[in-house]
Amino acid sequence: MQKKLLYKILAIAALTLLLGIALALIQSTIDERLRFRDQAVQSVANDSVREQVVVGPVLVIPYSEAIEARDDAEAKGKSGARTVKRRKLVYPNTLQVNGAITTDRRYRGIHQVLIYSGRHNFAGDFTLPQLADLPRESATSRLTLGLPYVALAVSDVRGIRDIPRLNWGGRELEFQQGAALPGYASGMHAPLEQADLKEGAKVAFSFALGLAGIENQHFVPVARNNRYVIQSNWPHPQFAGDFLPESRSVGDAGFNAEWRISSMASRAQQQLDALAAGERVKSVDSFHIGFIEPVNIYSQASRATKYGLLFVALTFAAFFVFEVVKRLAIHPIQYLLVGLALALFFLLLVGLSEHIPFVAAYGIAASACIALIAYYLGHALHSRWRGLGFGVGLVLLYSALYGLLISENNALVLGSLLLFAVLAALMVATRQVDWYEIGNSEQAETSAGPQP
Repeated sequence: MQKKLLYKILAIAALTLLLGIALALIQSTIDERLRFRDQAVQSVANDSVREQVVVGPVLVIPYSEAIEARDDAEAKGKSGARTVKRRKLVYPNTLQVNGAITTDRRYRGIHQVLIYSGRHNFAGDFTLPQLADLPRESATSRLTLGLPYVALAVSDVRGIRDIPRLNWGGRELEFQQGAALPGYASGMHAPLEQADLKEGAKVAFSFALGLAGIENQHFVPVARNNRYVIQSNWPHPQFAGDFLPESRSVGDAGFNAEWRISSMASRAQQQLDALAAGERVKSVDSFHIGFIEPVNIYSQASRATKYGLLFVALTFAAFFVFEVVKRLAIHPIQYLLVGLALALFFLLLVGLSEHIPFVAAYGIAASACIALIAYYLGHALHSRWRGLGFGVGLVLLYSALYGLLISENNALVLGSLLLFAVLAALMVATRQVDWYEIGNSEQAETSAGPQP
């Protein structure tokens, strides 16, 4: 291959790598802005309320087991008289939760965070255990009941609006501070009396919980049969966790979703019992609703930047083919300036999208860069039509990129089709080029020298 052509290809490759470094720095800037946004969320959470996790209600029965002294050899070191404190967790037979959640925005600088406020009506019933059914180490031991209570764990009590009142079998009881639920210190509990533990009785309960939080609301289904019906004015919910809603409807006015979860499908009861026994549990089965913006500008900008090197490579390839076909030399500095304009688009996109909607920021940044490149190439290539032609090509390229960003599920097939179309265009444009002839003709011109 003729040396001049080889040097030109190597120079283009070096410029591409150099612009790749510039794009990596832009990606680092996007990551930094995303961290700033996360810090804004954390700041709002520290000043107001965090995302909420609700566990319960659970009936907790504390009791102590007095074990008498034993002399038999099978005692294995446990023959001395002792008293062991235990807690029995009793879960509802049925739990019905009807909730209504409204959203609002809080700001930290240019960053906005979604705050929600909900009111949830809990209702269900417990079957109280018999004294003989309480776990014990020895059949001959003596059990002493403590004061039972209904526990409700709430991860951030700052979000509790008003003090809930528990309707327990027709009696009104007021919740007190502290969940006193194994594994969950934050929350509240309603003390009962020993007389409330009528062996085998079924007791209905109900209460209303006003609860505010930030971005995510979690629920742990603790009952034998759970039914949650949640409605909200937020039109872009994210349903996640271990259970998805059985039915849902989402529209511009908000959403309505219903979960029906049985203890056969959830390990929450076993996991809570393990916590009560002092075991380590990695997580407890739950589901949650996310109240977040549908488009995260930083994730969108980050995805766009990952295509930046492809933009540069395609543009440089088009320049090179133009040089070959039209025999019009383009200087490496001109390659570099156009590449920098392409890279600057992604930085403009991030900066503008922090202040205006993403689609508007994308349109303005793309229009500015395309206009600049088309104007520059109109002079560099000695023809406004040539500059306009490259501008039209960039319009198609930026349009294709936006299609990739808004169609995340179809990004692979769309990207593959785009690359195939570009390769086909390059092959068609250079189908009659004799690459050996290019090297020979340039070498002949060099060896011949100036003509008299």
